[in-house]
Amino acid sequence: MNRLQAMELFVAAVREGSFSAAGRRAGLSPASVSRYIGELEAQLGVQLLNRSTRHLGLTDAGKIFFQRTEQVLHGIEDAEAAALALQTAPRGTLRVHSRTLFGIKVLSPLIPQFQELYPELKVELRLSERRVQLREEEFDIDFQIAAPKDPGLMQRRLVRSERILVASPDYVARKPKLRGPDDLVGHNCLTYWMGPDDVVWKFMRKSRLREIVVPFSFSSNNGIILCDLAVRGHGIALLDDYTVADEVKNGRLVRLLPGFRVTNSTFDEGIYATFQQSSYLPEKIRVFVDYMAESVPRLIKRSG
Repeated sequence: MNRLQAMELFVAAVREGSFSAAGRRAGLSPASVSRYIGELEAQLGVQLLNRSTRHLGLTDAGKIFFQRTEQVLHGIEDAEAAALALQTAPRGTLRVHSRTLFGIKVLSPLIPQFQELYPELKVELRLSERRVQLREEEFDIDFQIAAPKDPGLMQRRLVRSERILVASPDYVARKPKLRGPDDLVGHNCLTYWMGPDDVVWKFMRKSRLREIVVPFSFSSNNGIILCDLAVRGHGIALLDDYTVADEVKNGRLVRLLPGFRVTNSTFDEGIYATFQQSSYLPEKIRVFVDYMAESVPRLIKRSG
């Protein structure tokens, strides 16, 4: 029996909740995964899992073994990262997750230039609006708008940003003039969907906070759609400044209420590269984050 592989399969089965899912990750059949874990239990002389047709449950011994085994596997990953850090050029696959609009507007133009510098490094970029679990989902880096608060994670802020209200010149010309937050009542608002509760936009001027329940006409969890509808004259959108910089620059969108700071979450915004805390930061992560930290502010400034 390959003891290390059996330990890896055991941890994967617990995380995924089934032998089938663990097998798919390892390229093995469910029966092979079950056999490996059964041999591990026989060698240890204890039962690690309570098996049923629909569920895998940890025994008391399994809970302890799972915690310790995770630590061992993390230690092996750190050791491998330390060895790989001695390479003259990073290689392998870098798995990156990002918010959709940032990935399309910012990362996509920069990745080809990065890969010209590091041709032996493959990049997998996945986009969504959720915060991923780096280790569990096997991502190396996650780009998010707010700094993560999870223990065991490190972050580096690439650039400061702010959210702004925008609309098309055509929309502004045919709708009542927007003089302050209260005037939003008479407008079509395009809002970012954050759940079933009321949509609240927060306005700040001279340290005075004003919160407005927005009477939205359209909601989506995708900023690209909100930007597109705003350009088409469908309403007012609240979007990150760097994502609409080109549209504002070329006149397809105009900024509204520039005398106010505005957000739908927190005023302390920025783009953060998040990665796992480790004694040895893999070289592929270090060079990618360094490159983006240098290039993202220049790209955003150029667009603005």
